[in-house]
Amino acid sequence: MPWLSGKDPALTVLRARSAEQEPTKEALDAVREDLGLDAGPLSLLGSWASDLLHGDLGTSWVSGTDVLPSVVSGLQVSLGLMGAAFGVAVLLACALVAPVLLRGRRSAGAWAAMLAAMPEFLLATVALLVCGVWLGWLPTSGWAGPEYMVLPAVALGVPAGGLLGRLVADALPAVLDERWVELWKGAGVDRRYIAVAALKRVLPPLVPQFGMVAVGLTGGAVPVETIFAVPGIGRTALGAAKSQDLPLLQGSVLALLALGLVMGAVAALVRRRLLGPALRDAGLALPPVRPVRAHPAVPLALGALLTVAIGWGLLRDPYAVNTAARLTAPSWSHPLGTDGLGRDVLARLGHGAAPTVGTAAAVCLLSLLVALALGFLPGVAAGAADIANALPPVIVGILVAAAAGPGTGGAALAVALISWPPLAAHAAALVQEVRASSFLTAQRAIGATPLWILTRHVLPSVAAPVARHALLRLPGIALALASLGFLGLGAQPPAPEWGLLLDESRAYVERAPWAALAPAVALALLAGLAVSGAAYAQGRKAARVVKKEAPVGV
Repeated sequence: MPWLSGKDPALTVLRARSAEQEPTKEALDAVREDLGLDAGPLSLLGSWASDLLHGDLGTSWVSGTDVLPSVVSGLQVSLGLMGAAFGVAVLLACALVAPVLLRGRRSAGAWAAMLAAMPEFLLATVALLVCGVWLGWLPTSGWAGPEYMVLPAVALGVPAGGLLGRLVADALPAVLDERWVELWKGAGVDRRYIAVAALKRVLPPLVPQFGMVAVGLTGGAVPVETIFAVPGIGRTALGAAKSQDLPLLQGSVLALLALGLVMGAVAALVRRRLLGPALRDAGLALPPVRPVRAHPAVPLALGALLTVAIGWGLLRDPYAVNTAARLTAPSWSHPLGTDGLGRDVLARLGHGAAPTVGTAAAVCLLSLLVALALGFLPGVAAGAADIANALPPVIVGILVAAAAGPGTGGAALAVALISWPPLAAHAAALVQEVRASSFLTAQRAIGATPLWILTRHVLPSVAAPVARHALLRLPGIALALASLGFLGLGAQPPAPEWGLLLDESRAYVERAPWAALAPAVALALLAGLAVSGAAYAQGRKAARVVKKEAPVGV
């Protein structure tokens, strides 16, 4: 990383060790000799790998202490926070799934998608101000007891719960429409047993998603850990990357990769236990797709709100500075108020839509194509997805920024490198189950060609749910881009990109919340529009198919 960035690692380490010390030639030469920098990156990496075989992660370039205790301590903190946040996510997911499971009440999932699109760092800031500062209920920083993990866990768990709840609720309608559910109800089977059986049928292809969310809550919590000063592994890796403390960074990333592989193996084991011998004996039959048809008013209303806001903002100047009108409340002249420099928030929201949404859509499409391609190689996809998913977007963003410099293109590349694993894992799980279905065995028995089976049965069965999953991930990808902008690794000032807007407004969210809420609400509306619009389109398509296949006179 130091050599790619073009920066002198000796200078960076010297400043990290002592900001007051003058970077004289003698001081820099002493740092190079101490760290062995003149040997080059390959020699340093080989030496580190050799020590790793003996259980030694090296010595920190900055503090001079052993890396292993720092990595273990940070990982313990992050695992505790991950457990609490995952508990919040599961509780919220259960609340979102319960209406579908118990009462058959279905929806297009717009509310769940909006929750999934909420920026964790904005939730963290609001929770810190409201519950920590104003009400004084909970600690606002540090890590000294269970009460310290409540606010960070809520900030991380709400978006994750929205995502998991939507994925399960999206798959349940097809199962609840199956014949066995009707037979069990007619036989007087308790609804609780039916609910458990339906969940057991729905969860196998989604179990890898739960594992990936758990790993993401560990390594991807860098902004939240930064806000609450939580000494987790993500924050440790971020500090090491900024100071170019390579041994500490390598140890932190190695720990995250190991965690990703372990969670992937656990998820695979749980999935096999849920499926039983059906996967091996070709005894599966995937439920037919039963898309929930959304009411057209939902996507129309959300689309109209976004269109009006963006169109209105495009008519205004996003760069005009008026320091006399700093942080003014919404008014007719400034419908969404002004930011810390007196710039019109509506104008910056409108002009930032194209780079934010357009970049996110391109990354989302690329991730979908990669996922569908890797889904037909389940063995390769599972391992590669576990490794890539364990890398925090912030760390990848720092590595890309070191090579290409910070900016929108570098942020998009960083997010693209780590956004495909959940989709690939979903596709691989579905491909395995489709290939093990009794229906596919019958198709082979009657002489269907592999190309026919692939294009007529396997690909349609896999592509539709994975595409819906990709649409649900679209706001999350926009949010990942925003997170990199929030940490200064994405678009640079004075660009009106939504992540940069969130970063610029966070410092005064207590005085002028409208500046931060505008891009956050826009991301939520985008999520609701993507999911409800897709549900409406799929519902119309399904209705046309049913009408076409209905016999005459029906």
